[in-house]
Amino acid sequence: MEEIKRNIPRDLFLHLLAIVTLYWSAVSFITLLWQFINYFFPDALNNYYYDGFSEPIRFAVSSLIIVFPVFILVSWYLNRIYRKEAVVRESKIRKWLLYLTLFIASLVIIGDLVSVINMFLGGEITIRFFLKALLVLLVAVIVFWYYLDDVRRETPTNLAKYFALISAAIILVSVVGAFFIVGSPATARLVQFDQQKILDLQNIQSQIVNYWQRKEILPNSLFYLNDPISEFLIPVDPQTKANYEYIVKDSANLSFELCATFNIQGTGYADVSRPSPIPANDNWSHSDGRVCFERTIDKQLYPPLNKIK
Repeated sequence: MEEIKRNIPRDLFLHLLAIVTLYWSAVSFITLLWQFINYFFPDALNNYYYDGFSEPIRFAVSSLIIVFPVFILVSWYLNRIYRKEAVVRESKIRKWLLYLTLFIASLVIIGDLVSVINMFLGGEITIRFFLKALLVLLVAVIVFWYYLDDVRRETPTNLAKYFALISAAIILVSVVGAFFIVGSPATARLVQFDQQKILDLQNIQSQIVNYWQRKEILPNSLFYLNDPISEFLIPVDPQTKANYEYIVKDSANLSFELCATFNIQGTGYADVSRPSPIPANDNWSHSDGRVCFERTIDKQLYPPLNKIK
């Protein structure tokens, strides 16, 4: 019987790719579910002027859409090789990588349990932290159990197929659920437009205050804020290319309005794809449609520059 020649570079590449994509997929899945927990169980100590969950969700979803299918395909291809070349399954490369995975999973489980007990003893345990710790523990235990069972077997079993199907179903549900939180790509685009509009209005407001401090009068028009020396030019709506509205309400009391048209209700500070606990009278909170922000310059907070000692 002719001995099958080993393809060691191929085996090394495929096993490394399988392990790396496994780690990447597991971390991305944990990150995604952690952000779900952040969304449904907000921390009262968090700064709600900044939405910190949307970007991690997008990156986790992007990773799972690309990396997890690669892991499934590579694992499927390796199982085909195992059936034809049993010696590959028993290779030292595979054994080392599997035991490395078991080692990492063990450290994660131990570290997770230590963190839970430490937080509990410190009186800082919350449902938010408990769910995150439980999630990490479950993922680590499942990975540990699956690969411990696999490394003990001499031949492949159907367990890999069921593991792949169940994992794919869970990840698919998680990815679909993410779109209900961060919105579709089209919604994300509209949110970016709204955020840029807020930044533009903030810059214009700052220039109006500077104008008052230098000249002790409100500008009659935004045109007067253009300054070729400082290279400041009044921005326009990035979406419609229309000029932002500026209305002087009471020049004596330094009261004015800045208006823009928005796509989605939001806080004016962050991704606005969900209702926010920020009070409705927040500085830049806005509804969809045309919104005007009324401002009054406090002469004591922003005195004329020639009166500043």
